[in-house]
Amino acid sequence: MTERFIMRETDPAAFKAMLGLENYLSSTSISPLHHELIRVRASQINGCAFCIDKHTQDARKLGETEQRLYLLSAWRESPQFSEEERIILAITEEVTHISQQGLTAATYDKAVGHFGVKGTAELIMAVNIINAWNRIGISSQRIPGK
Repeated sequence: MTERFIMRETDPAAFKAMLGLENYLSSTSISPLHHELIRVRASQINGCAFCIDKHTQDARKLGETEQRLYLLSAWRESPQFSEEERIILAITEEVTHISQQGLTAATYDKAVGHFGVKGTAELIMAVNIINAWNRIGISSQRIPGK
């Protein structure tokens, strides 16, 4: 596979706009480690090797364990994830697979009960932002480790 282009070099204005969304995320109530779990899980679903590589490294720097990263794709069967993380991961999967059933009422209600409406909206934005990055990474054939 040959890398097609690097967005920040080819279209700096588009890259800057995406960074604006990333900057928004730093102002949310989502913990940095939970941001990385969202990023890794969505990237696994979408098959973005560049983002999986980047965000698993970032998660480890924040203290995430190898075991939990290995189990992330099977979080429903893994007791290592808290109820809060299960809600976050359910939102991540349902929004990433939006055409299947959308964000279900059950998941939305759990999220609002735990995070409130604003916190739930922040989680939905976080999922959408990594999905956009995944689409850029996959379309431009970004190579992991570069």
